[in-house]
Amino acid sequence: MTQKLNSKNSLLSKSATVISVILKGLGQIMLQENSITGLLFLVGIFYGSLTMGFAALLATVCGTATAYLLKYDKTEINKGLYGFSAALVGVAVMLFLKPTLWAWAIVVVGSALAAMLQHFFIKRKIPAFTFPFVLVTWIILFISNNFFSDLLATPAPTVAHLSDSLSDGFKSFGQVIFQNKLVSGLLFFVAVFISSPIAALYGLAGAIVSAIIAFEFSAPIDDINLGLYGFNAVLCAIVFAGDQVRDGIWVMLSVVLSLGVSLLMIKFGFVQLTFPFVLATWITLFLKSRLQKTSK
Repeated sequence: MTQKLNSKNSLLSKSATVISVILKGLGQIMLQENSITGLLFLVGIFYGSLTMGFAALLATVCGTATAYLLKYDKTEINKGLYGFSAALVGVAVMLFLKPTLWAWAIVVVGSALAAMLQHFFIKRKIPAFTFPFVLVTWIILFISNNFFSDLLATPAPTVAHLSDSLSDGFKSFGQVIFQNKLVSGLLFFVAVFISSPIAALYGLAGAIVSAIIAFEFSAPIDDINLGLYGFNAVLCAIVFAGDQVRDGIWVMLSVVLSLGVSLLMIKFGFVQLTFPFVLATWITLFLKSRLQKTSK
């Protein structure tokens, strides 16, 4: 009897650990190693789209399972580092492709590939952030556009309502995971705030500043109101958030850089995803590192 009870407790403990890792993987989308954050992200995605919600969950499980099967470092797995790029791939597939059986197969393969790419960068101590997601999604879109165009979804018309800077900021949080509903954005903001209040507030400020600058550069107002010019800024601000004045300077630099990259990519017809965030963060980290070496 005692043996059965211990076995049951052990199973429950392992199940709780696996669920925690999956949720942390979702939380790491915005660099938060927090299960509650991940859960709220999942709720926000499901609120915006049931299909995307299931895709995000499946992709996170597949990415994490790939890491387990390939015997990657358990500490890294437990932090959710192999779940977030995979999750974004899953949501992106359901945004760009029709939700057919082939699309679900692509979610599985794409999320596994994202996890392997994440491992490639981790082993070389390169801060990849969401770059594996970007690479995998670009590959999927290239193949689909050139060889399987029947898989591509017809873009649904999005309606932008009258908005203000604050709601634009919250929508930018939503657009990090391809959600354009204000409620989803609010849930994502609260999710980050629970884990790191300063990161959430910097993210909101970064999104608002980015939207204002985009407006000055005559970006389409409907796109600004949907948060399309702020979501990369959210991620940049979260990376450099801190309680020092210099942290705010690095946040501002990365936000401006990400917007510049975003405007260029849109002008030349590239699918930007979170690449402006990745490139702006790499540049800012390089400059920060050089400045610190000069100071020493």
